[in-house]
Amino acid sequence: MDSRTGFSDSNEISGGSSGIYCVASTETLSKEVTPPDISALRRLSETLESVFESTDFDFYSDAKIITTDGREISVHRCLLSARSLFFKNVFSGSAVKERGGKFELKELAKDFDVRFESVVAVLGYIYTGKVKPLPEGVCVCVDEDCSHLACRPALVFMVEVLYVSFVFQISELVTLYERQLLDILDKVATDDITIILSVADTCGKSCERLSTSCIEILVRSDIDILTLEKSLPHPVVKQIMDSRAELGLTLGPEPNTFPDKHVKRIHRALDSDDVELVRMLLKEAHTTLDDAYSLHYAVAYCDAKTTTELLDLGLADVNHRNPRGYTVLHVAARRKEPKIIVSLLTKGARPSDLTSDGRKALQISKRLTRAVDYHKATEEGKASPKDKLCIEILEQAERRDPLLGEASVSLALAGDDLRMKLLYLENRVLLAQLLFPEEAKVAMDIAKVDGTSEFQLGSINSKMLADAQRSTVDLNEAPFKIQEEHLNRLRALSKTVEVGKRFFPRCSEVLNNIMDVDDLSKLAYVGDDTPEERLRKKSRYTELQEVLKQAFNEDKEEYKYAISSSSSSTTIGVPRHNNKLNLQNRL
Repeated sequence: MDSRTGFSDSNEISGGSSGIYCVASTETLSKEVTPPDISALRRLSETLESVFESTDFDFYSDAKIITTDGREISVHRCLLSARSLFFKNVFSGSAVKERGGKFELKELAKDFDVRFESVVAVLGYIYTGKVKPLPEGVCVCVDEDCSHLACRPALVFMVEVLYVSFVFQISELVTLYERQLLDILDKVATDDITIILSVADTCGKSCERLSTSCIEILVRSDIDILTLEKSLPHPVVKQIMDSRAELGLTLGPEPNTFPDKHVKRIHRALDSDDVELVRMLLKEAHTTLDDAYSLHYAVAYCDAKTTTELLDLGLADVNHRNPRGYTVLHVAARRKEPKIIVSLLTKGARPSDLTSDGRKALQISKRLTRAVDYHKATEEGKASPKDKLCIEILEQAERRDPLLGEASVSLALAGDDLRMKLLYLENRVLLAQLLFPEEAKVAMDIAKVDGTSEFQLGSINSKMLADAQRSTVDLNEAPFKIQEEHLNRLRALSKTVEVGKRFFPRCSEVLNNIMDVDDLSKLAYVGDDTPEERLRKKSRYTELQEVLKQAFNEDKEEYKYAISSSSSSTTIGVPRHNNKLNLQNRL
């Protein structure tokens, strides 16, 4: 007797919503499922759902799956083994004892990085036999005008669930999500097709229809060979190019030809982070940075430091468009690297420039970002998500485009004395690093603070600190000579503050509430204070803490209601890290 569990796709069972429920397939089961059977199956499904989701049953679990972000999912080996041959093999033998009952997801699913929500969706199906609605916020982008049918967050979730279902050998779930992706394929941005195809190709014959449909779309697209090579396995790229040749397709400016050898040499030099070699190659005068689309290439595929060094050569047009109509800033919006975006903006990149289909960099960035990540409050002192920072930077760039050299009111409060300005800047930047680590890092990298010598504050005695608010310094009491390294440090820190004010104004407001108080420096000096004076200072210090807390919370709340603009988005390429593909951060 075959007692294996089969599955049926039924709208009636789920009360109108699309769901897949577990139905026992045995020789004695009637072909028609009666209402009492349906009710019993529903109760069984709900019971198993509570076993999986409720923390009350964690005590009875005998294994854990550790996701890439470190979260643990408690599971039951017996149930998973009965439902999946994959888990039966994983849990057999001595593997459980050797791993202490903990299994890393990156070892189970080795080809792609998969998010927590996607794994939970597949495991939930294994337990309950039904497909639950898409997680709230996970499949929704930041753009309020988006239908969220095929934007990047929705697409990545479906592709990840498809891949995990394939790995866990849940064939009916693979079929279901393949069908869903086929249904929305005509709504998917052309560049995002490569994301679907890379996973479909990994799934092999299980997703043969999906692979064929994606290839047909890419054959007729204007995506160039370089982008395809960065996104897909070589055999797939060859198949696409052979099909283009057979059909005689010549879409766009020679999309079927590889870059010439001079352009290739520049790209290889950038891949090696060797900007000096790029400079030498340019002296041969065979091509230019713009002709080689070097900035586009560096922004898409190279380290942020390499991109900054290439920009510093001053030999490329920062608003140059590639053959598909994308400026460098459009490509950077897809890369989702704050430092690169700020570097481009400080070099004159125009945030108002549109793609050929009418999208700005901000709109592109919003379509790539999950709403759940954007609206999630960032803990004080914790790094903000990069994709959220990119949106905030681009929003600020569109609202206001001041010169970096504008006067800083906060800096003026430090007085005319250079030493006191340097002391003020050191303290302000240090506080920014503690409260807003990611934002501070971006601003400091742009200003190249690491290339300067830190000002040694220990040489200042306590009496000087107590007199810090004076606009001049008694040189007989505090002799101090400004040297070149101090000026370099002051320029770098000043630029850090100005970049922060320009692109992270709300963070700067928080810092202003702390730094720009008349008696801040005096609080640090206790000296020969009487008990009453110390009590007063303690009280004032507590007040400042409350100011910080309130300003910080208000700052984060304001970010949640940032202005949204309608757009659609495409992708550029697919970077690999440690031979694994990250679907969420693919270009």
